[in-house]
Amino acid sequence: MTIGPYKVIPLETGRFALDGGAMFGVVPKNLWNRTNPADEQNRIDMALRVLLIQGNGMNLLVDTGMGDKYDEKTRSIYKLDHSKWTLLVSLNEQGLKPEDITHIIQTHLHFDHCGGLVTKTESGELVPTFPNAKVFVQMENLKWAEHPTEKDRASYLKQDWDVIVGNGMLEELDGPGEIFPGIELKIFNGHTRAQQLPLISDGAGKHLFFSADLFPTKVHINLPWIMGYDNFPLTTLEEKRAILPQASEEQWTLFLEHDPMSPFIKIENTAKGFRAIEQ
Repeated sequence: MTIGPYKVIPLETGRFALDGGAMFGVVPKNLWNRTNPADEQNRIDMALRVLLIQGNGMNLLVDTGMGDKYDEKTRSIYKLDHSKWTLLVSLNEQGLKPEDITHIIQTHLHFDHCGGLVTKTESGELVPTFPNAKVFVQMENLKWAEHPTEKDRASYLKQDWDVIVGNGMLEELDGPGEIFPGIELKIFNGHTRAQQLPLISDGAGKHLFFSADLFPTKVHINLPWIMGYDNFPLTTLEEKRAILPQASEEQWTLFLEHDPMSPFIKIENTAKGFRAIEQ
């Protein structure tokens, strides 16, 4: 896909699984299990998908997946599967090495979005995966990550960003706005504080919105389908209610980070509410 000066490429980095009840909050299992069937441990399959943006002299990643520095117990808990895809394999398919990545926008610092920032060497040392990249994160999200609540502290693992901070690679942002020409960051606070989601536009009506954990899968387009992981679910509800009409009216393409089947959807406003149209 091309938007303005940018070539935009979805990259698969692996698969994992999370508890279906946690992923769909108050929605009964007999509803969500139809679209996202659970395994024997009640987990649903999920993608670990990121976006590569090339143009204006940049090789820019939006998010970095989970990475591959976990012990067998953790890999089993999350059903982490790198047998087919890893971020580095997907980059190699695009003719890129880790050293070629110039910028990284981290939507937020949950382990399944930023774990790929850091790699564990054979000696056990944690080092930056992308040594030449400048990493952008919202100041408020970093503050939250360093002092999480009891509810979400399992999602924030300091090992994922500590080396990045120590190496002077992290640039803290403060609020929404255009970060590069045609790439605007929008801020959302329902899932966690200061989740920054890029909207890529060409100025002529073409838009791509990186949904991250505002719409982790296509069924989360439904307004009440809100994750139990969200710290402020009523804020998420209002954020969805506010952005869906614009996404539908302006025919945005939404990039889905976790949907196991669909990287891209568009939104249709129907008599029964908003629904996803697969691209």
